[in-house]
Amino acid sequence: MGKTYGLFVGLIFALHLYAQTDTTSTRRPDTLPARMPAASAPASKPADSSRTSYEKLINAPARAAFYSAVLPGLGQAYNRQYWKIPLVYAAIGTAVYFYRQNQLQYFTYRRAYQNRLLGRPDDFPQYSDDVLLQAQAYYRRNRDISLMAAVGMYLLNIMDANVSAHLRQWNVNDNLSFRPVLLGDTRRMMPGLGLTLRF
Repeated sequence: MGKTYGLFVGLIFALHLYAQTDTTSTRRPDTLPARMPAASAPASKPADSSRTSYEKLINAPARAAFYSAVLPGLGQAYNRQYWKIPLVYAAIGTAVYFYRQNQLQYFTYRRAYQNRLLGRPDDFPQYSDDVLLQAQAYYRRNRDISLMAAVGMYLLNIMDANVSAHLRQWNVNDNLSFRPVLLGDTRRMMPGLGLTLRF
């Protein structure tokens, strides 16, 4: 218990010492101004009609989500991720295909069961009534799962367009880093662990 407590205290102490290092000399200055400059409009246009690129970027996630809701894949085209459009249509199309196939099979077995109850000849004389009921339940369940999958793929398409548009606004250059650093406690001869975050 005492060794564990000592290791924990040493780790916290090592992190505290590492957090006190000066990293301002290697930090790059912020590229965004503290205050957004007022948009200067040309004399021929009114000031209200001009929009800065910053304002356009703010509306990009909502616009991408709206486009994908109106027509699946349109939000991906808005984000210039054209390679995702066939994936969107393949996912939604596959789910719709299985929905239709299961719906047809369900109605086939349902019609056969109804004809048998009315005393008419049906397409499956070799199957008992229980088998026809089980087949109906099986295909109804698969149809419902396929419908939920199609709706899920449609919603996933909208979320993908929205998240991709949000990620376009993030700074993801190579200057960002998060890496663990092993530190040594020279007084107690115990290892320590620290994390370095640069942005």
